Amino acid sequence: MNILIDNRQDKVDAKGLDKIVEDVVRTALEVEGVVDDVEVSVSFVDNEEIHKLNKYYRNVDRETDVLSFPLVEFEEIYTDIDEEDDDLDEVQPIGDIVISLEKAKQQAEEYGHSFIREVAYLTAHSMFHLMGYDHETEDEKKIMREKEEEVMRRLKIER
Repeated sequence: MNILIDNRQDKVDAKGLDKIVEDVVRTALEVEGVVDDVEVSVSFVDNEEIHKLNKYYRNVDRETDVLSFPLVEFEEIYTDIDEEDDDLDEVQPIGDIVISLEKAKQQAEEYGHSFIREVAYLTAHSMFHLMGYDHETEDEKKIMREKEEEVMRRLKIER
């Protein structure tokens, strides 16, 4: 498994975040039963950068906390590859996660929990987007929230 982490901001101290992000990515994959060798890229940015990305990719002219960019339809990783195919031995990039640490810090203060917990939750949330989940309907939202909370429980990250 490859987890690539790039801190592209200097407004919020990112010390110690690499390990928690790696733990969350691994645990989210475990919750989904993913055993294949996958690659995930995580970038830490500031509000200005995520605002630009949100406007460019989603046509939403405001900052947000996290953006998810799936590289594949997640189910295709398993349905389009024959079990004897050599592709199973290759690392499969599944997508990119972009987190505004500035926004995460603001939200942690607003919600009354730790910055680490907020970054962990945003990472879990984004991982499930990369794995094909969404929250457009109440049923989808419930399923996604249960999975996110399972990751947090397994890592003993409390509110």
